[in-house]
Amino acid sequence: MAGIAAQTGYIFRLLHWALGALVAVHVIGTIGYHILTEGQYSWFDCFYMTFITVATIGFGEIIDMTSNQPARVFTVIIGILGAGNLSLLFSVVTVALLETDLNGTLRRKRMEKAIRKLKGHYILCGFGRVGRNIAHELHTTGRHFVAIDEDLQRLEEFREKHPGLLYLHGDASDDDVLLAADIEDARGVFAITGDDSRNLMIVITAKQLKPTVRVVARCHETRNIEKMRKAGADAIVSPDFTGGMRIASAMIRPHVVSFLDEMLKSEKDLRIEEIPIPAGFIPKPIGSLRLRSAHYVLLAARERNGNWQFNPDKDFLLKPGFTLIAMASPVGRQEIEQHLLDMLA
Repeated sequence: MAGIAAQTGYIFRLLHWALGALVAVHVIGTIGYHILTEGQYSWFDCFYMTFITVATIGFGEIIDMTSNQPARVFTVIIGILGAGNLSLLFSVVTVALLETDLNGTLRRKRMEKAIRKLKGHYILCGFGRVGRNIAHELHTTGRHFVAIDEDLQRLEEFREKHPGLLYLHGDASDDDVLLAADIEDARGVFAITGDDSRNLMIVITAKQLKPTVRVVARCHETRNIEKMRKAGADAIVSPDFTGGMRIASAMIRPHVVSFLDEMLKSEKDLRIEEIPIPAGFIPKPIGSLRLRSAHYVLLAARERNGNWQFNPDKDFLLKPGFTLIAMASPVGRQEIEQHLLDMLA
């Protein structure tokens, strides 16, 4: 990083020198023409003559040099110096654009601006294999997210295939990085790096910055699960444990696993979704909501005390704080959410 900074500084110093030399050529040319013509032409005419000589525009001579041999020699010198200086300037500008990655800087600025506009998004801290799978799921179900990783190449490679990816290059356990990801407006944080200690720090940092944010953490060592729970993680997933359960289910519940796999691979992007009942919702029987659509199937409702009502009947009283569980496409989930919001009006 220090070498890149030094190189960038050298390029900008060279750029300043080239600009200064170009200004000097115009100043010298203007004064020289004024002296060689013994003040017969205005300062602006002398400057204009210098400019069209340096720029090789090829307009007619503003200053008559038919019998003024010194002025002609001076024009040749100004032309050589000016053309050489312009070539140097264009070369330095080209190198500056390439070396300083101006395009990348502008893209990052646009990305940071887009991140600040997000509301209710998710933050993926770690963009390895697990992170990319989560990103694909969030994208498929129409949810916004910001990816954070210390491996810039990993982020750039994913963005080549998914141009809409919003990401930050840095350490997700750093306060400034999470603030840049707009954790204040985020709905949840995934602590999913391959290092348990790093995930633990992300959990602590996220909860310090926003105690109410939901944090799901990845944990390899089962002995670290309790530590993450005490640090504030709302949910902890152990890939080894989950993988073992999945393998066991594939053996003893093959049709259930096949159904879930087909649901995930369906072109309709069906998922088991949860939709919270918003605050301010007036309690009413679920049957009165007429929750029927080709885009979703209502499966269950979870009460505030944790009790479940599977396939609730039409008289089941729906209240604020309850959660509906439905098998739905992204469109279906949005339909239910919008229907509940319309009931508030």
